[in-house]
Amino acid sequence: MTRKAPAEDPGDARLRVGPPKDHAAGIPAVTSSLRHAGTQMGARRGLLTLLRVNQKDGFDCPGCAWPEPEHRHRAEFCENGAKAVAEEATLRRVTPEFFAEHSLEELAGRSDYWLGQQGRLTHPVYRPAGSDHYRPISWEDAFAVVARELAALDHPDQAAFYTSGRASNEAAFVYQLFVRMLGTNNLPDCSNMCHESSGSALVETIGIGKGSVSLEDLHEADLILVVGQNPGTNHPRMLSALERAKQRGARVIAVNPLPEAGLLRFKNPQRPSGIVGGGTQLADLFLQIRLGGDQALFQAFNRLLLEAEDDAPGTVLDTSFITSHTHGFEAFAEHARKTSWEDVLEATGLSVDAIGVAFREVLAAEKIVVCWAMGLTQHRHSVPTIRDVVNFLLLRGNIGRPGAGLCPVRGHSNVQGDRTMGIHEKPGEDFLDALAAEFGFEPPRHHGHDAVETIRAMRDGRVKVFVGLGGNFVAAAPDTEVTEQALRGCRLTVQISTKLNRSHAVTGEQALILPCLGRTEADLRPSGPQLVTVEDSMGMVHLSRGRLAPASDRLRSEVAIICGMARAALGARAATSAVPAGQVPWEEFEADYDRIRDRIARVIPGFEDFNERVRRPGGFTLPHPPRDERRFTTATGRANFTVNPLDILRVPEGRLLLQTLRSHDQYNTTIYGLDDRYRGIHQGRRVLFVHEDDLAARGLADGDLVDIVSEYEDGVERRAPAFRTVAFPTPRGCCAAYFPETNVLVPLDSTAAISNTPTSKSVVVRLERAAGV
Repeated sequence: MTRKAPAEDPGDARLRVGPPKDHAAGIPAVTSSLRHAGTQMGARRGLLTLLRVNQKDGFDCPGCAWPEPEHRHRAEFCENGAKAVAEEATLRRVTPEFFAEHSLEELAGRSDYWLGQQGRLTHPVYRPAGSDHYRPISWEDAFAVVARELAALDHPDQAAFYTSGRASNEAAFVYQLFVRMLGTNNLPDCSNMCHESSGSALVETIGIGKGSVSLEDLHEADLILVVGQNPGTNHPRMLSALERAKQRGARVIAVNPLPEAGLLRFKNPQRPSGIVGGGTQLADLFLQIRLGGDQALFQAFNRLLLEAEDDAPGTVLDTSFITSHTHGFEAFAEHARKTSWEDVLEATGLSVDAIGVAFREVLAAEKIVVCWAMGLTQHRHSVPTIRDVVNFLLLRGNIGRPGAGLCPVRGHSNVQGDRTMGIHEKPGEDFLDALAAEFGFEPPRHHGHDAVETIRAMRDGRVKVFVGLGGNFVAAAPDTEVTEQALRGCRLTVQISTKLNRSHAVTGEQALILPCLGRTEADLRPSGPQLVTVEDSMGMVHLSRGRLAPASDRLRSEVAIICGMARAALGARAATSAVPAGQVPWEEFEADYDRIRDRIARVIPGFEDFNERVRRPGGFTLPHPPRDERRFTTATGRANFTVNPLDILRVPEGRLLLQTLRSHDQYNTTIYGLDDRYRGIHQGRRVLFVHEDDLAARGLADGDLVDIVSEYEDGVERRAPAFRTVAFPTPRGCCAAYFPETNVLVPLDSTAAISNTPTSKSVVVRLERAAGV
């Protein structure tokens, strides 16, 4: 039975605000999961599907990249994972008749929530130049459109190929291979907008752009710092890992601008105590830090550690580790000792006593893990901040030993795997050499465009074709009006997608929507059912097996779509290209994904015997030299201490510092519903969380309607109109609102140094009463 989505677009007409919660999960999480599953999938089908999520013989959750434990619960999913599965496995359908009924102009005026609720895409569709409607197109004709427009480019760098973190390893590998055989490294991805700062800092300091801990390390830690992260909403299964660590005696410090329910108390729905009891208090200490103040906090910790070692030589620092495995300690220590307490207090908004209490926890712990997410990665000084986190752990040898290390908690379920597969605009020479040797062509060596540079290039007419492998580029990108204008200036935009989203309504002169299979669905080829693989945020690679019947018999897998485009595009230019299309067996790859994995095994270190090892229960863990051997493949051959000037985010008088964030009914740009029950928001999203004293200072009160106006050095006024103020315990001078609604306020050119990540967590804004109020 096909179920229709609600026709209405409720917006914020029924918005109401209540008190925030003091705990996460529990019975409400169970009922919410079952309600979403039943509404979208049907009760019985929904329950059976959820029981396959994250199981060794099931499919990987299409939500976050948190790893699975060795011993898995029968219900190994969280509330937001259930919502993600329900959205993908929905019975609602978007057919060609839908596009005949709804024009692009109408779709562009709908909310992100309404667009997502319409259901699964069923047919490839094409928007011809000059038309305001998509119309059905055959797969062969769709590939011919792509081939024609790519062939018409003056240079391959006039095309850009975006990737969402939900693409499988196999799809990502053939995608980057196709793109490089075309002759470009324009491979922007969602990492550019989220965790690029983590990779930039970690490659420089420890030699690999990945975290250094396993799930067992988290369980064995003495102290876990959760910094700039809201696991209760963004990575809920992490709460179970923190609960287990607490049961083993770990202490937890939460460092965040907002109090988050999941870090206050966790009611684990898999335990009786989480249903009828009080649950587990996770955070032993909550440091409510000012936006962007995390670097100052870690610099304070580093100074205090050095001083404690001075007071008791040989008892605080791991001098043997520092001597044997690190570089640059003397210069770092000289700089750290000069850290100004006045600057620290201004940057953090914390008191000396609060920092002292936290430092006593640090001093009492031998094994420390630092976890972080986008609260650290989306500031102008994000890379220096993460370098100082590395400095903090290096001082006591807390990298490369059990129960300790670096834990960047990434978002999409295979965002780390995509980078491992070569989705990178700045590929390493070793990877390109291996690709050339395996496939007999010379890949481009010049750097390509990241996400921000791609928007600039489209805006300036230097990129004319945009292809998106999954995701919702328009809603994920900064400076919404600039991004939309840039895409509309393209000759062709192509979206490979499962569901309708904003990027389908904002198109180039021509546009294609190519509908693909989801993680939940069986991928049947003449050679048999196909399996894909993913890499979690801790470097474990495992299989994912879809079981549901596809939403339409017109769907193709991501791999099949990419191989079809490659055959058409490379074939069209074979006569004039130095790269013969026949070097890559695209038909063989499309027919049997084992053949792709054979090639991955020969190109990418750590994937030897890929097909055999990944079929072992639970898969296998990729090598990580710092974690496995305390070996650091940096330029110095050691882990690098760094010297980082302190960056204090100062705002003009009367202004606030805004962070964009997710609601609880949201994962990245996908809006599952209009509630954020942990923060007390119901049936609406256009809200601005502000301290009551900051409201009063501006002559405003809780519930007033305001326009949020961002201020940046380019002098351009960016405005997000009609937000309801919500008095909330934010740090003074700081405020928060949901993205993508406030992405319009993030200037395209306001990016982190080195990583070029948009500064979505530190936007200077002023508030104006909404027009007519």
